[in-house]
Amino acid sequence: MPRLVMKFGGTSVANLDRIRNAAERVRLEVAKGYDVIVIVSAMSGKTNELVGWVNETSALYDAREYDAVVSSGENVTAGLMALTLQEMDIPARSWQGWQVPVQTTSAHANARIEAIPSANLDEKFAQGMRVAVVAGFQGVSPEGRITTLGRGGSDTTAVAFAAAFDAERCDIYTDVDGVYTTDPRISSKARKLDKIAFEEMLELASLGAKVLQTRSVELAMRF
Repeated sequence: MPRLVMKFGGTSVANLDRIRNAAERVRLEVAKGYDVIVIVSAMSGKTNELVGWVNETSALYDAREYDAVVSSGENVTAGLMALTLQEMDIPARSWQGWQVPVQTTSAHANARIEAIPSANLDEKFAQGMRVAVVAGFQGVSPEGRITTLGRGGSDTTAVAFAAAFDAERCDIYTDVDGVYTTDPRISSKARKLDKIAFEEMLELASLGAKVLQTRSVELAMRF
């Protein structure tokens, strides 16, 4: 079956109702015949809360433990999304980064994806799984430790999975209705763009636009 990657950001999975709405979008794509890889972020505000707990606990924290804590938000969302899809009678399973595995460098809190072997997910798809719900933003280092990809890293996770699994599309869902020429919350002259070249999106991202993580655009340009 053709593969599709769908990424849902924090505001799109901010509560159980929004997770159900996102799951309904996934159900529609499954009905069209796709095997779907869903990449999820932590619920809106959860990562900030986790980072705050780390800072409150340890002013000079161990970066390996920082990653262990802040990556947990995506794990919760992935499990809840998989349960929601199962309630819709869709064969779904959650996956943490180390289970895939998403192989990264050892640069904790700012790791880069090195490879995503497809064998584990391919085997489950062959056995009848229709949706793999993957915790974004995280991976595993050569030393076997959990790593994170930096804020906004779920975007990069989604693009990397689309490349690794030869997906037909990579759909990224967010709480804004498109890419604008500038921040519409600041300038009334902002115009929504019908389409944008990779190079232009990279420039916007590198100058502070929060629609996509810079690395995700760089990775997409390679493929």
